[in-house]
Amino acid sequence: MSFDVLIIGGGAAGLSCALVLGSAIDKPFAKTKSIGILTHQKTSHLQNALFNNVLGLKPGTLGRDILIQGTKQLKTLYPHITQIDKEKATCVKPLASGYTVLTNKNKYQAKIVVIAVGYTSLMTIKGLEKFIEPHPRAAIEKDRIWLKNNDHLIEANLYVAGTLAGWRSQFAIACGSGSHVATDILTRWNNGKHTKVHDKITV
Repeated sequence: MSFDVLIIGGGAAGLSCALVLGSAIDKPFAKTKSIGILTHQKTSHLQNALFNNVLGLKPGTLGRDILIQGTKQLKTLYPHITQIDKEKATCVKPLASGYTVLTNKNKYQAKIVVIAVGYTSLMTIKGLEKFIEPHPRAAIEKDRIWLKNNDHLIEANLYVAGTLAGWRSQFAIACGSGSHVATDILTRWNNGKHTKVHDKITV
């Protein structure tokens, strides 16, 4: 199976990226694009998160509920996005154009890959080792990592989003990082014209 974009990670950054990309379905430059997301969530920090300080979320919201609701929201609003459940990325290999992504079960090809998994040193996706450095915004004793990047871009057609991009472990920041990457991809598809997607109330 091949995609124009394949997102690796179903946490805050990955789901936010997918939602923004999905919301552009009616745009001429995006409506023919194939988008996939590996929604592996077992190791997401949202599994044990409790939110009281996030704008728009009811105090007491649980991160594990957001994970469930997020995949449902994506499926309901943007069913054209392929959700790949119960598969974990094991390797990312560059091709002449794009990448091959290997999982514990299958192999995929993608023109653009977005890495949106957690920032612990247990991250073991082969092919990314040369980009790994100590996290610039985490205490050294926590042994956190980032994938060295320039404004989320690691190298041509390979993006990173969320805490692994070097951002602090804050839900709103991770969501924003994923959305940022999505709008950068949409801008590329729109021939470099700065692009964002908003829904508005019509009267």
